[in-house]
Amino acid sequence: MEGIDRWVRAISAAALQIAAAACLVCFALMCYAVAMRYFAGAPQPWIDKVVGWLVVAMVMFAAPAAQLENEHVAVDTLSERARGGARRALAGFACLWVAATAAVMIWEGWAMVAFSRMTGMMTDIHPVPLWWIQVLVPVGFGLLLIVALAQLLRVARGLDAGERAAESEAARLKASPFE
Repeated sequence: MEGIDRWVRAISAAALQIAAAACLVCFALMCYAVAMRYFAGAPQPWIDKVVGWLVVAMVMFAAPAAQLENEHVAVDTLSERARGGARRALAGFACLWVAATAAVMIWEGWAMVAFSRMTGMMTDIHPVPLWWIQVLVPVGFGLLLIVALAQLLRVARGLDAGERAAESEAARLKASPFE
């Protein structure tokens, strides 16, 4: 189990690094766009499109880390008060829903990518095919599915149901060279 946890954390940390890099590139591109528009009088319309694509990448690659750290939007009123089996059931239910949603989004995302490839759809910036951007959706949700399934496995083994031993083990496993 520890090996799976480390593997999932490593993948999540790597994805989060990609999201952070996309954020920095967005910032640099926007600074460049502002400088070109106001100081050189030469707007760069392509930057708005590229920044939009980078925002999609940021969300898709940061979502697994947010799920792993339980930072997604959640209703904590019940889960914080529940103990034992009820807490485990709520945690398992939540992981199942995240996994199910991720699976649906992977399926639909690949269908979207396949359609764009089949029709040869291109972005406004030639020669970038649209599917290059759309593939971020199934890849990001694939990473989220891996995290949700690992969390579900932990819940099934009783590691995330609120026991002190599980909390100390989670704190020990949280320490990794990627964080």
